[in-house]
Amino acid sequence: MASDVIAPWVADIHLLTVLAETRSFTQTARRLGLSKASVSMRIGALERAAGVPLVQRTTRSVGLTEAGRQLVADAAPAFERIDAGFIAVKDLSGTPRGTVRVTAPVALGRQHVAPQLAPFIRRYPDVRIHLDLTDRFVNLAQEGYDLAIRHTGAAPESYVAWPLCETRSLLVASPAYLRRRGTPRHPRDLATHDCLLYLGTGADTWTFVPAGGADADPLSVPVQGPFKANNSEVLRDAVLDGLGIGLLPDFSAAPAMRRLKPVLPDWRVHGFFGNRLYALRPWAPQVPRAVQCFVQHLRESLAPGFPLPE
Repeated sequence: MASDVIAPWVADIHLLTVLAETRSFTQTARRLGLSKASVSMRIGALERAAGVPLVQRTTRSVGLTEAGRQLVADAAPAFERIDAGFIAVKDLSGTPRGTVRVTAPVALGRQHVAPQLAPFIRRYPDVRIHLDLTDRFVNLAQEGYDLAIRHTGAAPESYVAWPLCETRSLLVASPAYLRRRGTPRHPRDLATHDCLLYLGTGADTWTFVPAGGADADPLSVPVQGPFKANNSEVLRDAVLDGLGIGLLPDFSAAPAMRRLKPVLPDWRVHGFFGNRLYALRPWAPQVPRAVQCFVQHLRESLAPGFPLPE
């Protein structure tokens, strides 16, 4: 097919490559700023132009036919090269510009990412930031995000990972709770206490090693309690209200530490939240300058970490 014949369908072929990643008309529409009806209509028009079905539609998912997979396999590398080339050309201006789509956990985003946006935007007025705060783990490639801010023990190997700062988990309780229920002296004592848990896989087991005992075998303790939540600010407030002992990341615990007491200070707890904060991005041969500048801004602003009050 001559280039002048294929030209009207280039945008729709690109749309098909995005659909192949997201496997969802809704996610494709959101990522490209289109309506779901428009995505469906354009895919239908592309199928009529090609003369063969390209998409398999079911009530639960969207997949590609063999013809659709072949077209995407041939076209996707070309679009990746076009994308990289366009980014390189934009960066020649010397001024970062464009939209950076960022996802971060709710508590971390509210307390430490959002306050850094105003100085960044004043410094780089041609950059737009779209910040999505959610505690679920999003698929960056499928959902069209440029960056994820996450705390984890190790960054995925298939991602570009910029370390931002160290973080740690703290075991804390209110003075009122400790007066009422007593203070644990050993991790095994937690079995008789109310523990406030993060709502997630593996969060109902806390693992300890003695402070300063790097070679000691970890001790895992099953815990339970009256309340779970998927947000560390909510858990912190429950701890402040005396509902139980909470395992909190330092960035959520720090603002309340003058009203809380450390629990088991002679033990180091391996938290659900990881021990380092990263900016993560799916691997790509070139990173837009706007993304680089935003990561550098976060690295500079978060470098001190989350110091606890004396």
